[in-house]
Amino acid sequence: MTHRSTSQKLKQFSALFLKWNRSINLSAARTEPDLAEHIDDSLALVDHLTGSRRHLDVGSGGGFPVVVAAIACPQIQFTALEPVHKKQAFLRTAARELGLSNLDALAIRLDDHDVRDYDSASSRATFDLADWLRQGLAFVRPGGTVLGFEGIPRDDLPATVERFPYELEGKTRAIVALRKPTG
Repeated sequence: MTHRSTSQKLKQFSALFLKWNRSINLSAARTEPDLAEHIDDSLALVDHLTGSRRHLDVGSGGGFPVVVAAIACPQIQFTALEPVHKKQAFLRTAARELGLSNLDALAIRLDDHDVRDYDSASSRATFDLADWLRQGLAFVRPGGTVLGFEGIPRDDLPATVERFPYELEGKTRAIVALRKPTG
């Protein structure tokens, strides 16, 4: 997908998000600048999806990061888990209206999801980060990667976690990655 078409779809997503967010509470992001920050934060994940064919996003809410990643990575099949039906309806609408055939939104909780062989999995602000990294390992194949967003550096994460810092609105954040052992 070209940069121009990605940019156009992100603008369409922003308009759709703001429209729906007036009716149902998808997020605290109420303005274009607030939304732009969520999109930029979500885009930080994209570089870490290289090599993934199938990705699981848990607690997908208003589409951050899953809709943004599905727009930026049309070659990856995304599964979004969002147990709140009105938010799952938004995700399904976003996939349909944006032509994202690579995004499937399910209205189920992580505990009820039985697929355990994703190449990668992510969650943003749904679980405690350390808990998510440990839980996520059960849903990726050996050699797969669990990804999370770290706003403040923590010392309670697994020793093998890798950090990939980035700047967002003058603050340093990081994508953290935990690879599932192959043996």
